[in-house]
Amino acid sequence: MLKLYYLPGACSFVPHVALQWSGLDYVAEEVSRDKIKSAEYRSLNPQGQVPLLVDGNWALSQNIAIIDYINDLAPDKGIYGAASATDPKIRAKARQWLAFANSDLHTKFKPLFGAARMVDGEAAQNNLIAYASSDVENTFASLDKMLAQQDYLTGNSISIADVYIFIEMQWAQRCKIDLSKYQHLTSFAQRVSADNGVNTVLKAQGLI
Repeated sequence: MLKLYYLPGACSFVPHVALQWSGLDYVAEEVSRDKIKSAEYRSLNPQGQVPLLVDGNWALSQNIAIIDYINDLAPDKGIYGAASATDPKIRAKARQWLAFANSDLHTKFKPLFGAARMVDGEAAQNNLIAYASSDVENTFASLDKMLAQQDYLTGNSISIADVYIFIEMQWAQRCKIDLSKYQHLTSFAQRVSADNGVNTVLKAQGLI
């Protein structure tokens, strides 16, 4: 049986949803920040991060790798979109947006979560946070414009890339970045949260 280690509301939310969509047998175990830095956990993932997927005596880290593996195990479950099993262009677009969420946008949050580790002094930290907040908001503003034309990142069906953007919207809220003025983005988040698999994982992780 597959086992996913996760931190509630972190990027590990995304493969948790992929597993829920997949219909595969799995268990999801919440871990603490102390746990993922332990020697026991680092023996499975030396980076001391989530997500971590264990399949028997085999371990796999990194979001995109884990999601690809789940998709390979359940290729007909639409993890990259409703028609992704038969359309390589749809899969490619979903992976494009997944990579964007995992690298481009995710990276922009690092100063918001750890300014004190990056620069010294309260003034410098506040300036870094202000800059990063503006950068994150501008990125979401561009997504809002795109979502004026379609319901989801790849068109009219949800994919796992949408789930990543959705959880990053929750991070923005935690960082006091107001996205409520972006109407299309707000509607998008409502559509994603209404998905059965997403809703199940939101409850399982104690996020609603």
